[in-house]
Amino acid sequence: MVTGSGVRGPGRRPGAPDTRGQILSAARTAFADKGFERTTVRGVAAAAGVAPGLVHHFFGAKEDLFLAALAVPFDPRVVLAPVADGPPDDLGRGLARTFVDIWEDERRRESLLALLRGAMTSPPVATMLREGFMPMAVGALGRAVAAPDPAARIQLALAQLLGMATLRYAVRVEPLASMPPDEVVNRLAPALQLHLRG
Repeated sequence: MVTGSGVRGPGRRPGAPDTRGQILSAARTAFADKGFERTTVRGVAAAAGVAPGLVHHFFGAKEDLFLAALAVPFDPRVVLAPVADGPPDDLGRGLARTFVDIWEDERRRESLLALLRGAMTSPPVATMLREGFMPMAVGALGRAVAAPDPAARIQLALAQLLGMATLRYAVRVEPLASMPPDEVVNRLAPALQLHLRG
C-alpha cells in the first residue's frame, strides 16, 4: 500500500514472488538432483534466494520440507506411530488398516497415484522416495518390528502394500478393485504380520 507521502506502507509488494513456492521449487530440484541425504536446508535456501530460517519458518525440518516438496498427502511418522505403539500381535492388521484407509480417502488418492506412477517412470522421484520416504517409514515402525533385519521386514511389508495399491487403485484389476476395504485388510493382515513379526 502506498501512503499519501509516496512511502510504501506494510503489506506485500505488487508482483512480489511466491516465497513458499520458490522454496518448494528449489527443494524439488535439490531432492531430485542430490537425493535426500545430500540435500540441505541451507542449500535449498540459497537456491531459492532466501535465508535458511525462512525455510524452517515455512516447513520446519528437512523431512517436512521433503514431504511438502513431493506433495505426499500424509506424514508417515505421524500415521505409523499409533501402529508401532499398538499391540505387537496386531502390527500387521494395524499397518493394513492404516494403509487401506489412506488409499480409500479420495482426497489423498490422486496425489498418491501421482507419486506411485512417478516412482515407476522417473528415476529422480524413485530416488526421493527411496532415500526420503522409506527411511521415515522404517524409523516410525522399526521399534515395533522383530529382529533381525527390521528394515528388510518393513520393506517386504511395504512391497506387499504397494503391490496391492498398484493393482487395486492404479491398474484396477478385478476382483481386487471392487473388494470391500475391510476384506482387503483382513486378507493383507496375516501376510504383513508374518513379514513384520514372524
